Amino acid sequence: MTPPMNEGVPRFRTGVGVDAHAFSVDHDRPMWLAGLLWPDEIGVEAHSDGDVAAHAICDALLSAAGLGDLGSNFGTARPEYRHASGSQLLAETLQLVSDANYMIANVTVQIIGNHPKIGSRRSEAVAAISEALGGADVSISATTTDGLGFTGEGLGIAAVASALIYSSF
Repeated sequence: MTPPMNEGVPRFRTGVGVDAHAFSVDHDRPMWLAGLLWPDEIGVEAHSDGDVAAHAICDALLSAAGLGDLGSNFGTARPEYRHASGSQLLAETLQLVSDANYMIANVTVQIIGNHPKIGSRRSEAVAAISEALGGADVSISATTTDGLGFTGEGLGIAAVASALIYSSF
């Protein structure tokens, strides 16, 4: 049985999202990560721009709101999302979450891979994701896997995100 909700007390929900992509064999494929173009990096194989940080955040938000996942909302069966930017997907996810009467309290994403190095562009990446999410609070961290797994072997990049949303309905 669900306990009664106190009127006016925010209802919090959390979600987790994960995304991973292999680096492209096409050296001309652009790298998009955390809403930014990384001009000296090779991009990833993907239906959209392959922004693993944006995709993981979308999945976390959609999960928290009970709205499915990236694939069920923007999947490969929808040709209009071919080459869609991570920023576009974040903005459209924000709209879905808002339409479900939730607001974003915070999102955080950890990027997992040997490159690109996030530190020098972290504040720029936070700003880009926050802007796409209507000014939401955003945290970004990065790590390597010390040579373990496909990210550690330099074959791809991954991201894990969490989201905290709330509603007072």
